[in-house]
Amino acid sequence: MFEYEFHRVSFPKHKSNTAVCQWLTTAAECQGWELDRLRKDARGERTVVLKRKIIRMRATW
Repeated sequence: MFEYEFHRVSFPKHKSNTAVCQWLTTAAECQGWELDRLRKDARGERTVVLKRKIIRMRATW
């Protein structure tokens, strides 16, 4: 079973889809995040939940 770390980011409605997509792509490529959820509320604000695996090292001795 994997453990995940989550990060929530909100984007205002005046941000373009291209800008949001570019930010998410950079977060995925450079920091290892992947998209978990994307929600757009009635006011147009986008809330994104990103996740990435937590890798724990075990002692081998």
